[in-house]
Amino acid sequence: MTIVINIVVSVAVIILLQTLGMLIFSWMTPFRDMDELRKGNMAVGLALGGKFLATAIILGVAAYTNTSIWFMMIWFAVGYVCLIAAYWIFELVTPGLKVSEHLQKGNTAIGILLCFVFLGTSFAVSSLIV
Repeated sequence: MTIVINIVVSVAVIILLQTLGMLIFSWMTPFRDMDELRKGNMAVGLALGGKFLATAIILGVAAYTNTSIWFMMIWFAVGYVCLIAAYWIFELVTPGLKVSEHLQKGNTAIGILLCFVFLGTSFAVSSLIV
C-alpha cells in the first residue's frame, strides 16, 4: 500500500510542478498564451510546446534519479531556473530581435528556434541531475 501512496503523491507533485512551471512561463510573456493559441498562432504553440516538453524532461529525469520527492522538487527548481535563464540569454544574444514580439506576430521560425532552445537546455541540464 505504501508503494501506491508514494506513486500517487509523486504523480500529484509532478502534475503540480508541471502546471506551476507552465504558469510561470506564461507570466514571462507580455501576451496571453492561451489567447494566441485560440487564434491559431503556430509560433506561440511551438514555443509553449517546447517549454512543456522541456519541463517534462527535467521532471522525468529528476523523478527517475531521486527517491525523495523533496530532492526531485529541488532538482526541478534548479532545472527550471536554467530554462528561464536560457530564455533570457536567448533574448540577450539576439539584440535586434524581440522574441516575444515575433512570437505574438506568428513568426514560426522564432517559435521553432525557441522550442529547440528549451529542449536543448533541458537535455543538457537533465544530464547533470543526480
